[in-house]
Amino acid sequence: MESLMIAGKEVKIFPAKNINAPLVILHTVRGEGEIVNQLARKGTATDFSLAAIGNLNWDDEMSPWAISPISPKDTPCTGGADAYLDTLEEQILPRILHYVPSPSFMALAGYSLAGLFAVYAMYRIDAFARIASASGSFWYPKFLDYVQQHEMKCQPECMYFSLGNKEARTKNKILQSVEENTLWLENHYREFGIRTAYEENQGNHFQQANERMAKGICWILQ
Repeated sequence: MESLMIAGKEVKIFPAKNINAPLVILHTVRGEGEIVNQLARKGTATDFSLAAIGNLNWDDEMSPWAISPISPKDTPCTGGADAYLDTLEEQILPRILHYVPSPSFMALAGYSLAGLFAVYAMYRIDAFARIASASGSFWYPKFLDYVQQHEMKCQPECMYFSLGNKEARTKNKILQSVEENTLWLENHYREFGIRTAYEENQGNHFQQANERMAKGICWILQ
């Protein structure tokens, strides 16, 4: 494992045995990259490299545009995804590729708000061929409108979506839309000819997050 600081972000690289193996970029909220890496390697025979990026300003850098807090105890999302994508493309990815120089393809994976960010990134940069969004925050206001009004920079080979079966069962009316919106997105991309998957897991948003993320990574590596 290589542990780096790049543009203020903590980046942990878990290299493949094969120099041409796929590279998965994973954005993490609590340094869970090592656990997800271990779980994914147990779940697939496919060799791959994983680069886990942490120390993020989560509600800013993973959010596509500013929104007000969705509950009294929540903080606002400030819409810094575009600025962070510039940093990712211009500074972080080149350094990662110094250590993992010739991947057969790059994939982008994330949980929760980072799952939303993974899909949003496809409309802003063309670096990624596959996407894994586990329990993505597709309740995000006006995200479906954005998808319908914009074209991807590069159509991915495949996209994975998952959700806990209790995530939409909440008193918060904004969050209640997450299941309907996730299913809409999966169908929307499938109609474009993209290979897609939707997987329903047991539990709410906070249960078995690492296991759910690892399953998504295993699927996109097929």
